[in-house]
Amino acid sequence: RAMGAPSWMDKPLRVTEIFVSIQGESTWAGAPCVFVRLTGCGVRCSYCDTPYAYDGGEIMTVGEVVARCRAGAPRLVEITGGEPLEQEHCPALAQALLDSGFTVLCETSGTQPIARLPEAVIKIVDFKCPGSGVEHRNDWSNVDALTARDEVKFVIGDRVDYEWSCANVHAYNLDQRCHAVLFAPVFGRIAPRTLAEWIVKDGLPVRFQIQIHKYVWPPDQRGV
Repeated sequence: RAMGAPSWMDKPLRVTEIFVSIQGESTWAGAPCVFVRLTGCGVRCSYCDTPYAYDGGEIMTVGEVVARCRAGAPRLVEITGGEPLEQEHCPALAQALLDSGFTVLCETSGTQPIARLPEAVIKIVDFKCPGSGVEHRNDWSNVDALTARDEVKFVIGDRVDYEWSCANVHAYNLDQRCHAVLFAPVFGRIAPRTLAEWIVKDGLPVRFQIQIHKYVWPPDQRGV
């Protein structure tokens, strides 16, 4: 370690992939972004589109990951997974990226405490609907840790998921607690138009989104 470098730069992470692409989701959709996909996930949603991140990966230090991110042009980084917060040193990586001048997003399920992350990280919390099969894993105490820069996402596969999501938006006043509430269709399970029409009809205080990278590139293509 270089003289004076923070000790967390030596901390190990298991990394599935690091790549540069267009941000496909959230209010940051369309922006060039470096993605750091950490390995491992004990959540296992029924519609998971990254099962290749469940295991394997490469051991890298926080410092090595930051160096890879610096090699890319974008100054926006998203830490994702898997479930990135299952890794002990994910918060250290986030802080190191912030210290290097990056805007840092962290896409995480609602199953892990987001308060572990530095406050300046933009948390995108994907609470799990009934259709995910893991609704019982949601940690609703995360609502209290949301800030005005964070975002909440519900991935919706049917009308039951939609009504459940609407109820929780209202119960927790989510549109007042964070920057945006996102409603997204499960790719291939519900037509985007159907969800969009429900949102419009009900006048919800949410933002409709689709995974735009799955329309630009083949939906099962890695590294995009």
